[in-house]
Amino acid sequence: MIKFFLMVNKQGQTRLSKYYEHVEINKRTLLETEVIKSCLSRSNEQCSFIEYKDFKLVYRQYAALFIVVGVNDTENEMAIYEFIHNFVEVLDEYFSRVSELDVSFSML
Repeated sequence: MIKFFLMVNKQGQTRLSKYYEHVEINKRTLLETEVIKSCLSRSNEQCSFIEYKDFKLVYRQYAALFIVVGVNDTENEMAIYEFIHNFVEVLDEYFSRVSELDVSFSML
């Protein structure tokens, strides 16, 4: 089950966040900071799946944007990895080559 969905840039700024479980606002900020730091610190040669606390992080980088999905331990990581790619393909089709500005200034 998906717990949250984040889109962040290389500077660590959250461009889009959606939570599917209740998380208090102050805890969201801390969670996002830690999750973003975990993903941005990894090299391209490392796996895109990270064990984090009581769930897993699945992320993919597209140019300057990172898409991070937090899922429970029983979720299929490859399915989520492909879901991220499918989501980006849909955005590309809708925006005619999606960019960080499209995400920042559009209501998704």
